[in-house]
Formats: sequence, C-alpha cells, structure tokens
Amino acid sequence: MALALDQARLSLEAGGVPVGAVLAVGADVLAAGHNERVQNGDPVAHGEIACLRNAGRRPSYADTTLYTTLSPCQMCTGAILLFQIPRVVVGEARTFAGDLDFLRMNGVEIVLLDDPACEAAMQEFQTRYPQVWSEDIGGR
Repeated sequence: MALALDQARLSLEAGGVPVGAVLAVGADVLAAGHNERVQNGDPVAHGEIACLRNAGRRPSYADTTLYTTLSPCQMCTGAILLFQIPRVVVGEARTFAGDLDFLRMNGVEIVLLDDPACEAAMQEFQTRYPQVWSEDIGGR
C-alpha cells in the first residue's frame, strides 16, 4: 500500500486525483499507476486503470492482488471483475465508498485497511479541488 500511496501523492502533486494503485503477485510488483485524468485529459485514466495499462497484457490475473488507495468506482470495479483479479486491498472507503459489497458478492476478496494516510490525501484533494472531484466521480 505504501507504493500505491506514493503513486497517489504523485498525482496530487500534479493537481490530479490522488488515487494510486499497484498490481502484485505476492511481494513482486508487476506495475503501478495513478489517476491521470487531469494530467492527460483522459476521462478513464483512473488509478486502477492506469496501473492495469502499465502492467500490459497478461494471460491470467488469477495470482494477482490489486492495491488501491481508494475504494474502486464502478468502472474500476468492472475492470477488476473482467480480469478476474481475486484480491483487492483498499486503503480507504470513507471519502468514497465505492461498492465493495458488489465485489465481494462476485467472489473478490476485499481487505479494507482504513488507512489514515490514504484518507488524508483524498481529503486534501477534495478540499483543494472540489470541482475536479465532482467531475471525477460523475457529479455526485
């Protein structure tokens, strides 16, 4: 999770949404990424999606764990289910709840850390850039 949080901070420093993600097999990191919506003008460049893109093609994700600083949105949840990633470690779900129960109901193991550093990064962003946050989550 420390690597994912480093990724989130990179995004925040660039004025972007501080969501970072890491894909790993055991202790081996396959890829990392962070939200790049603001930086690249790409509406689907969420942290989890950027991480999966950076991982490149894989014949299977059956042995992977996705670490993400924030509970996944519906789009990222869809990618997790599409690629059959079996385990997701979530930094926090207070600033954005996502739908962790939906992932659980579809067989994904969820580990929720309630990490105060992940929450603090998102709270800082939401305070500094409320319009961008509203845009990122669809104006909710």
